Amino acid sequence: MENTVSCFGLTKMYNSFTALDNVSLELPSEKIIGLLGPNGSGKTTFLKLLAGVLQPTAGSVNICGMSPSLETKKIVSYLPERQYFDTGLKVDYYLSLFDDFYEDFDIRCAEGMIHDLGVDPHAKIRTLSKGMIEKVQLALVMSRRAKLYLLDEPLGGVDPASREYILKNILSGYTPHATLIISTHMIRDVEDILDGYIFLGGGHVIGSGDAREAKEKNGTTLDEMFREVFRCY
Repeated sequence: MENTVSCFGLTKMYNSFTALDNVSLELPSEKIIGLLGPNGSGKTTFLKLLAGVLQPTAGSVNICGMSPSLETKKIVSYLPERQYFDTGLKVDYYLSLFDDFYEDFDIRCAEGMIHDLGVDPHAKIRTLSKGMIEKVQLALVMSRRAKLYLLDEPLGGVDPASREYILKNILSGYTPHATLIISTHMIRDVEDILDGYIFLGGGHVIGSGDAREAKEKNGTTLDEMFREVFRCY
């Protein structure tokens, strides 16, 4: 199985602060991987480096054998933690924008998701709740036929009923042969769909591996493992 992501000695510093320190990982295709860690652990920085939003201070990262560039942006679908919409524009404007900008965007798929999630495509962004905006962003990102999906806290403001739909029908039904990385604090909600996990703390990889094997070996849930590992952080 090919690796979608390979990084070696990946380091990112902001002035004198080290956000990510000498991270080396290989992440295969066809896997859903949880990027798990407390606030300030380097999760968002790691995703931004993979997305090509930031440049590393040291080390390297490769997406399907390529360094982050315009070419990798064509195969990486990135959901940032903060919403980026112009609140005066309508939902259907962004549907058209993504359709024009991304060759791999499936507008019919996005329209279906938005309908199922109860969002009015003719509504202006400013009239939507935080949870509704997150639904729109997620529908747009997951309607691309990408090789790598990077989701930074995709479920934080989403109501429980919609969260269940998202987990069962959107995140579990992503493009075959792709890799999906989910950064989240809601481990209990997502752990059943995770194939692998990465525990990130203080910019370092504290642990990683197969989620099911780890749970069987430790006789506990991934959420309980997380709480034990980061008890002192």
